[in-house]
Amino acid sequence: MNYQKICQEVQKIARETGAFIKKEREKAELNIETKGSNDFVTHIDKASEERIIGELKTLLPEAGFIAEEGTDNTKGERYNWIIDPIDGTTNFIHGLSPYAISIALQEDNELVIGVIYEMGLDECFYTWKGGQAFMNSEVISVSSAQKVANSLIATGFPYSNYSRMEAFMESLNYFMKNSHGLRRLGSAATDLAYVACGRLDSFYEYDLKPWDVAAGVLLIQQAGGHVCDFNGGDNYLFGREIVASNSNTFEEFRDIVKQIMC
Repeated sequence: MNYQKICQEVQKIARETGAFIKKEREKAELNIETKGSNDFVTHIDKASEERIIGELKTLLPEAGFIAEEGTDNTKGERYNWIIDPIDGTTNFIHGLSPYAISIALQEDNELVIGVIYEMGLDECFYTWKGGQAFMNSEVISVSSAQKVANSLIATGFPYSNYSRMEAFMESLNYFMKNSHGLRRLGSAATDLAYVACGRLDSFYEYDLKPWDVAAGVLLIQQAGGHVCDFNGGDNYLFGREIVASNSNTFEEFRDIVKQIMC
């Protein structure tokens, strides 16, 4: 399989869908549904996912889908696309950036293509197995921060699962006092893309879904960073928790998150 060629086509699909999303957002009132506590979906999320899936079926007919809105969850024997049509829907509803399209391809159990298109700044982050990581044709890499104390860290706030709030609040307290600061942007896919390009040094969050993180995981790995779950293992795609960082601070950051959150 020519991963680079497929990645190029996925970028086009992401950008075209992004243009569709912007146009739809401008011309219509949002039809907002509630999936759960503070968990929203709009008619544009669903229409965008259907559009992406239709294009991807043409690109790779044998592949299945793991998609947030469930418009097609047919499982592929070897290949599966992991899709979030709008990551950061709450931001999107309020007209606030960032919000992004996230598309990844999994071959067996390996991520081989990752594309994140952040619509607010018109930035497309992408990578493929055997390639480098890019943003709008420019090679990107993780930051060179040497310590957590010199790091800018991002996280996400839980919106329905508050079972780990005590430990999470402790982690916020620690990083507020022992880093350059904390940011909560409202789009996990964008957070991960920003770690990959060095704008952020580290990211952690719990209660995430595979479509939130799949493309960003591959971007970070291809850009020279590392990812794990809170225990330091590799159950970050379906385990609903992730730690991501540059190579210099990864072990220190991982150990702090593990000590507080586990």
